[in-house]
Amino acid sequence: MEYFSKASSSSKNNASIKIKESEIIFGITPESSDNLPNPAELFLGSFSACILKNVERFSILMNFEYSNAELIVNATRLEKPPRMDKLNYELKIYSQDNNLNIDLLKKNIEKFGTIFNTVKASCNINGEIKKISE
Repeated sequence: MEYFSKASSSSKNNASIKIKESEIIFGITPESSDNLPNPAELFLGSFSACILKNVERFSILMNFEYSNAELIVNATRLEKPPRMDKLNYELKIYSQDNNLNIDLLKKNIEKFGTIFNTVKASCNINGEIKKISE
C-alpha cells in the first residue's frame, strides 16, 4: 500500500495538510500554539487514529459490539536529540458484549497497527484498555 498527502504553509502564518477530501490546518507559529495543533500533536493524532481504526477492525474480526471508544494519549518529548521518548495510552471501550476479550484486543492492536508498530520501533509505548459497561 502507498499513501499520499500534500502540505503547504505561508510564512508567519499557518500550515495545512491535504489528504483525500480532508484538510487539516495546524500551527507553525507561536501565535497559533494555543488554538491549532502542532506537529507533535498531529503525530499523537495519527497514533490515536491507528488504534481507533483497529478497534473497529477487530470488533468485526473478534465478533464483539461496542457503542463507542475513547482514547487518551500522553507523550514525553526529549530535548537532545528532540524526539518522542515515551507514549502512554488509555483506551476505554464502552460495551456490554461478553465477546470483548480485552487482552486479545490489546495484543492485536499492538501487533497489527501500522502506525503503532512504526512508533514502537523508535520509542517506548505503554497502554491500558478498559471495558466500560454501559
